[in-house]
Amino acid sequence: MKIGYARVSTKDQNLDLQISALKENDCEEIFSEKISAVKERPELEKMISILREGDVVVVWKLDRLGRSVKHLINLVTMFREKGVEFISINDNMDTTTIHGRLIFSIFALYSVPPKKR
Repeated sequence: MKIGYARVSTKDQNLDLQISALKENDCEEIFSEKISAVKERPELEKMISILREGDVVVVWKLDRLGRSVKHLINLVTMFREKGVEFISINDNMDTTTIHGRLIFSIFALYSVPPKKR
């Protein structure tokens, strides 16, 4: 099942564009919230709790899901450990494909700072 997640940071912002894109990408269930990324996100936690092997999490953009690159990598790694794939519509990231898994691996690799000698 494709499961969408949409988030805006303030109550003044509108979720319509993200939700429309998630529906166009065949998401059967959509979790959305109007909350800053640095606070607890109950809808994200609810979505994570229902994920099952074979599901695909879909977001409009990477920054709608993760608070930081490290947080994003941790989330997608957790998804993969559960047998759940990940798609970011506007970032052309799709771990349901070999190419997408490679791109995400490179993204994760280059987000780690080099060790000091």
